[in-house]
Amino acid sequence: MSPVALPSHSVAVLHGPKDLRVEQRSVWPPSQNQAQVAVASTGLCGSDLHYYMHGRNGDFAVRAPLVLGHEAAGVVTAVGPGVKHLVPGRYNLCKNMRFCSSAAVFPHADGTLQGRMNHPAFVLHPLPDNCSFEMAALAEPLSVLIHASRRANLSSGQSVLVYGVGAIGLLACAVANSLGASRVVAIDINQTRLDFARNNGFASQTFCLPPADRAKTTDEQLRRAKENSQAALAEFGAPAGFDVVFECTGAEPVIQMSVHLIATQTAIAGGKVMLIGMGTRNVVLPLSTAALREVDIQGSFRYANTYPAALALLASGKLKNVEKLITHRFPLQETKRAFDLLSRGQDEDGNMVLKVMIESS
Repeated sequence: MSPVALPSHSVAVLHGPKDLRVEQRSVWPPSQNQAQVAVASTGLCGSDLHYYMHGRNGDFAVRAPLVLGHEAAGVVTAVGPGVKHLVPGRYNLCKNMRFCSSAAVFPHADGTLQGRMNHPAFVLHPLPDNCSFEMAALAEPLSVLIHASRRANLSSGQSVLVYGVGAIGLLACAVANSLGASRVVAIDINQTRLDFARNNGFASQTFCLPPADRAKTTDEQLRRAKENSQAALAEFGAPAGFDVVFECTGAEPVIQMSVHLIATQTAIAGGKVMLIGMGTRNVVLPLSTAALREVDIQGSFRYANTYPAALALLASGKLKNVEKLITHRFPLQETKRAFDLLSRGQDEDGNMVLKVMIESS
């Protein structure tokens, strides 16, 4: 079929750092095992912001024009031949898996910042009747925390500490609360975000790390990590530490602190540090301390087989005030303005920016 005979739609395309252009592309019919989706809402993610600001996210560099966006919901408008049911498996680690809006593989797989897209049908999930498109777009970041909580074997009665209360950290708090955590506390360097977390019931108590210059040596950095940990534990009145730490920043000093905040006497021996944030590529860790305290340090990469649980949780009403994570909305044509706002962290009126939604239709 000639592109001339096809309808067109708007697409937000990243060509390089801060070079995002809204273009017109042809809408091709879905191929074998694909369904066509009219994208309604897309949430901008921290990884999207890294690509927009720097042209890369960690080791993954953009090598060709790329459509960002992967936290999305929409309406199926057409299906291709051979659509089959979901195939289970730990697909987040599959070498052949291609995630939308990621530069991890080449050619890149375009994301959801467009009017319509053809998508593999086996990973499309129907929305509950009482789940809006915006709420459904939160199923992707929520899945990250469901996957991490499963890897941590998080259960009712455990105490949880969350580092970083951006959208991912707030969702970590929400998931911990929904699973019956005995206590959920949070640490950040931004008092405004911490106030939001406490005032809206995501965390029962918070601690703001004091500002400090960059440590000049590794020994100084590790000493600060221990001292800051002791200050946080004193503030929380929890000298014994916490059962699970969700590290949602990817910042090296915070990862180092996490080891010191874990309880040494839990139902499962030492507690667990879940590494969720992606930031520092190489990290110096106090491994002797981790070994002596029997701290389990676990990685958590994206998610697998979580969307049904995420959508059910969003529709259940158990995630108190989760809708307040969405602070700003933009049409697709203003995607560049949306990224610039997200990079600043607050709008022209001084309001905090958490989750920005792009409305494609």
